[in-house]
Amino acid sequence: MGKGAKVPHDRGHLLWTPTDGPSNRLLASIDRWVGAVLADDGIDMPLMGRSDTATATVLARSEGLVAGTAAVDHLLQIWAPEVRVSWSASDGRQVGNGDEVGQLTGPADVLLAIERSVLNLLGHLSGIATSARAWATIAPGQVACTRKTVLGLMDKWAVDLGGCLTHRLNRKDALMLKENDLVTYGDDDISRVQAAVMALEPDEDHAFIEIETTSAKQALAAALAWNQHRSSMGDMPLVIMLDNFGPEACKDVASEMEELGVREHVILEASGGITIEGLSDWKESGMDVVSTSAVNRGVAPLDLTMLMDGV
Repeated sequence: MGKGAKVPHDRGHLLWTPTDGPSNRLLASIDRWVGAVLADDGIDMPLMGRSDTATATVLARSEGLVAGTAAVDHLLQIWAPEVRVSWSASDGRQVGNGDEVGQLTGPADVLLAIERSVLNLLGHLSGIATSARAWATIAPGQVACTRKTVLGLMDKWAVDLGGCLTHRLNRKDALMLKENDLVTYGDDDISRVQAAVMALEPDEDHAFIEIETTSAKQALAAALAWNQHRSSMGDMPLVIMLDNFGPEACKDVASEMEELGVREHVILEASGGITIEGLSDWKESGMDVVSTSAVNRGVAPLDLTMLMDGV
């Protein structure tokens, strides 16, 4: 797909790196979501054990990529400080059916109290990471998720662990002008994208700018307007999203931009109706990136179990 250069949708390093682990930004998200998950399970204060020490082993019952051990570490540190964990497979590690993921040791009543929350977090995030790995295997570095998430930045983190792109981390991370934003710029679809692009101003808070288009004429109008305006925008990249075009229509738009001499100045993203079964059809579409919520939404969790010693 596309030109092969790194796209600005790659924001995962702001959440996690193999060297430093989770960033403060991700840890803050983990703290919020873990508190909510535990609260829904009836836990609203740190747990203190009243029973003997026991050990529980987390086992994989299907093949997949582990994600979420850092979230469980945070859960234990704040909410179950008497529990210790030893991970056999930490974040980003592949496991098979029957493989040990980790062992938790602490008061038996505390282990039982946190069992469901631990498995829910690990299963959900590992399911997303496993899904992302499947997409990334077909189109490395070219598939991005969207802002449609269940557990916010934690879902984005799992996507990154699986090898796909995070896209925007939140609404302010990059400026995206969609249909609802464009209505104030003009009376018709073409004048709206032209006016919106020409009105852009540099903003250091934005990693990139993206404008959504729903027709070939709109996409070409956006690219031509950007060609006139980009000199005033410094190094800021413009992403033109082709929404619900299909591979062949996207290829035609990319080719026409090449003929007009504006293709090299924009990043092309396709979105809408993209499935993993049809992903190979996009290889010759001329797109730099495809985005879909299917990477992380409606994904089956990784099948995990936690068994107490003696079971």
